[in-house]
Amino acid sequence: MMRRADRLFQIIQLLRRSSRPVTAAEMAAELEVSVRTIYRDVADLIGQRVPIAGEAGFGYVLDDAYDMPPLMLTSDEVEAAVLGAQWVAANGDVVLANAARDLIAKILAVVPEQLRPMITAPSMSARPPFQKLNDGIDIVRLRQWIRTGGKVRISYRDEEGAESERVIWPIIIGYFDNRRTIAAWCEKRQDFRSFRTDRVVEAAFLDEKYPGPPGALRLRWKQAILDRYAAREKDCQAGRKRSAVPFMQ
Repeated sequence: MMRRADRLFQIIQLLRRSSRPVTAAEMAAELEVSVRTIYRDVADLIGQRVPIAGEAGFGYVLDDAYDMPPLMLTSDEVEAAVLGAQWVAANGDVVLANAARDLIAKILAVVPEQLRPMITAPSMSARPPFQKLNDGIDIVRLRQWIRTGGKVRISYRDEEGAESERVIWPIIIGYFDNRRTIAAWCEKRQDFRSFRTDRVVEAAFLDEKYPGPPGALRLRWKQAILDRYAAREKDCQAGRKRSAVPFMQ
């Protein structure tokens, strides 16, 4: 059973990572305790001047200004951080790979002695890539353009080998075992598209910004994905209904 001190810490973590009120029932389910225990723990945290607001039935939120020592890490959190950093070190671009190695070194320097073996002799390891990815675009610079909302002009070779020129608004870089992809708004298609980085023949990073903040474009992209999944599911359900109707001559 989780120690009470650890449970109080986890309640704070649950509230910190959520952008909406978290109900006692949700916290109880994740921490595997009763709702009554959560009510009592939240009341104790408030009594210790932790700035939690809310009420039973509505949910609780933690004041954004609240801060805890940043590296009060549990053993599971250390292993999660090391595993993620191992993967980035093996698969990320040069700058990210070095940052991942620096992250592991910094964690090792500050965690308590009893947690250090989880870093120096971890129980899990990320698989290295099967082959080196040949990107046709500067991934480091692309990440900067994504953060600032810049446009990129690319010459792109499709699966059939045909080349075309596009101006894209990059949103996010997707990492897979054998390729990287760029999710972006394509001005030519006036829609969201994905582009494999190894099929980019040439790239020019433009000074021009696309309209609106990068976060708004990312939300539009996520909604477009949800809409496509919903439409696909609707088509599948319609197909199942049609197949259920007996054939009549």
